[in-house]
Amino acid sequence: MFADRAKIFIRSGKGGDGHVSFRRELFVPDGGPDGGDGGRGGDIIFEVDEGLNTLYDFRHKKKWAAQNGEEGGKRRCSGKSAQDLVLKVPEGTVIREAESGKVIADMSGDNKRQIVLKGGKGGLGNMHFATATMQVPKYAQPGQPAQELWVLLELKVIADVGLVGFPNVGKSTLLSRVTNANPKIANYHFTTLNPNLGVVDLPNGDGFVMADIPGLIEGASDGLGLGHEFLRHIERTKMMIHVVDAAGTEGRDPVEDIYKINAELEAYNPEIAKRPQVIAANKTDLIYCEDEDPTERIRKEFEPQGIKVFPISGVSGKGIQELLYYVAEQLKNMDQKPIVFEPEYFPGAELIAGDLPYTVEVEDGVYVVEGPKIEKMLGYTNLDSEKGFAFFQRFLKDTGILEELERAGIQEGDTVRMYGLQFDYYPE
Repeated sequence: MFADRAKIFIRSGKGGDGHVSFRRELFVPDGGPDGGDGGRGGDIIFEVDEGLNTLYDFRHKKKWAAQNGEEGGKRRCSGKSAQDLVLKVPEGTVIREAESGKVIADMSGDNKRQIVLKGGKGGLGNMHFATATMQVPKYAQPGQPAQELWVLLELKVIADVGLVGFPNVGKSTLLSRVTNANPKIANYHFTTLNPNLGVVDLPNGDGFVMADIPGLIEGASDGLGLGHEFLRHIERTKMMIHVVDAAGTEGRDPVEDIYKINAELEAYNPEIAKRPQVIAANKTDLIYCEDEDPTERIRKEFEPQGIKVFPISGVSGKGIQELLYYVAEQLKNMDQKPIVFEPEYFPGAELIAGDLPYTVEVEDGVYVVEGPKIEKMLGYTNLDSEKGFAFFQRFLKDTGILEELERAGIQEGDTVRMYGLQFDYYPE
């Protein structure tokens, strides 16, 4: 089953906590610290699998989590690092942060493997905190926390040329005639419910990838029908072949149809609407009009706008070679690099930047400081030790908490409370 969109929850592994322990050996009653380091948590990695063409596996399993690192042990034994979790996706998959829609990674071009969430580093054991003045450290570092995120996976096909147009204008027939693709062809609306790709090989060695984009309808850019699901697949194309039923076999006006589809492209993404376009006036074998040739009417309307028109027949093959050679020549003059979406969102950036959210409030003359990372820091800092208290003071200064307290009007001797800790404030 074809699936080109999925929303999943991903979580990297937490780093293992450092260990607190002391040597206990015969004839060594007061051994030194020997607590080992925690292991690294597993990364979440996305990797391109050339054999995949769907995101179906992510439709049924929504949550993916890497393992946590092991806690450090006695006798300086380090905890085992966790294995990374590698998620296989088709080439062309775009990974977005679910809430903002910003691009995290585009698994296209040279980007075959991407670490999206880093596992937490393991914490240091207490053996690292011994000094000449603090020979019995009773605390160790906890492992860094896991990162977690809801992401959107979107498969956007990678093709040089996209076939666009209303349903039943002959896009699938054209694709099957000029490429190795075998799309299902039938006479009903939304014949093609997923994009079909094929490679066009020309005798002179030129070639390109062509995608049959499912038939659009009016209102597609607003999500009517399967609008957005279809439109996303033309975002990578460098050029579009606009296929139109020149014979008007369903009673539609081909000129109006072209304007309507272009209006949908403009509404969805103006950048796409600006890309080069050529019109394939199809089903010319069904034109029996004795009056003006409808293909000439299409030419008079669009060629003055710089859009070349080719009368073709997907059934008989008439005019198709001329169309393909023209498209191949146009592609030669374009940037040969694939269209890749640049990253806009960087998971974990707030951790790297050292963003430590906290609040400072005054309650009955007591300065109350709270924040999730402050609480976590207090959980692994031994304030009874000289080294631990020095670390705590440095933390308050580096995070700007001392500066914030001063702005709030704190004076020497005033009381500060942080969760279960209460102390008097004395500036250095």
